[in-house]
Amino acid sequence: MPLMDHLRELRNRLVKAMIALALGCVVGYLVYDLVWEFLKEPYCSLPESREIDAEGCSLIVTGPFDAFFVAFKVWLFVGALVSSPFWLYQLWAFVAPALHGREKRYAYIFAPLAAVLFAVGAGLAYYITSFALTMLFGFLPEDAMTFLTIGQYLDYMVIMMVMFGVGFVLPLLVALLNIAGILPHAAIAKWRRVIVFAAFVVAAVITPAEPVSMLALAVPLVLLFELAELFAFFNDRRRKRDDPYADLDDDQISELDEIPSELDETPSALDGPDVAGEGGKRS
Repeated sequence: MPLMDHLRELRNRLVKAMIALALGCVVGYLVYDLVWEFLKEPYCSLPESREIDAEGCSLIVTGPFDAFFVAFKVWLFVGALVSSPFWLYQLWAFVAPALHGREKRYAYIFAPLAAVLFAVGAGLAYYITSFALTMLFGFLPEDAMTFLTIGQYLDYMVIMMVMFGVGFVLPLLVALLNIAGILPHAAIAKWRRVIVFAAFVVAAVITPAEPVSMLALAVPLVLLFELAELFAFFNDRRRKRDDPYADLDDDQISELDEIPSELDETPSALDGPDVAGEGGKRS
């Protein structure tokens, strides 16, 4: 297809995905109360949430638009989840024509696995939120009170769940790069220490300044990376076993066969054309 046709198809796919997202936001509007109760449960389980009202969970509002922005973020979050099968299909429909049959088979396997890993990471972030907040609130002096705004808490929850989900999917990307032949196991093993160190650094950057969240993200990242490296090891071994030229160096000189081969009876191109025509003789 010409470039302009690709751009038109991309535009049509994006428009369809945005319509699906808008319809998903309508669903988020309808279930907003249930989703908000679910999201605030980790904070409401802490004693700090009852310092203002001893009988209920308190999150304060500091601006006139805070309530709307919080609701809109929840609608958008739910809409993205609800409409994800449709906009992921639009992405797949745009990319699939450029893939070979083997690549499509791998995509059918890894796409559901990526969704499961993302859900596990987001669920882990939700589960450790109360522990992380407990440790963060532990730095408060005894005469201080907790006034957590509703917007700050929602941003914290969404960022943590998204970052944990994306972090759990990253080792799967390593396996995909190995299958594509871009990232061999030798390169992964060479940079293993750097990658492990980078996992802890990334976990420390994207999580709050406390060890619970950092370790909860870094340790599973390292374990999943080790599984991806193990997959790359066996995949490269299988590839070498199936390829007779896999062990040869690119700069290795091929051996010459010193035994002369028999010449074909058919005249070669060096003999020149038959200038005498059909039945004639060459000079």
